[in-house]
Amino acid sequence: MKADLEPVRKVLAGNIKRYRKNLGYTQEKLAEKADLSAQTLNDIEGCRRWVSAQTMTKLAKALHVAEYQLLVPEDGDEDEDPPRSSMKGLLLLQNNIIHTINIQFDKAKDSGDFG
Repeated sequence: MKADLEPVRKVLAGNIKRYRKNLGYTQEKLAEKADLSAQTLNDIEGCRRWVSAQTMTKLAKALHVAEYQLLVPEDGDEDEDPPRSSMKGLLLLQNNIIHTINIQFDKAKDSGDFG
């Protein structure tokens, strides 16, 4: 399952870095604005750490974007035609949503919230 998330993790890391640089923020400045440690942000941008929903929200707010925008691949990949690139991005987003729902379902089931 972890290998399935690698493309999404790369998209997330790349988007955080791109939005951060567009705002002129260093990793330290973004970490401060998002109430994270600089090491945590470095690990996220380096694809060494995944994010919780709470961390995703903090980063999105600090970057002035919606959470979903952190998971959508950037358009304009010169190696692929736009329709294929957009479809790939939608599939990655769909897979991430399904994975997140499954995790939440498993947590609820394990905690006894489901019968």
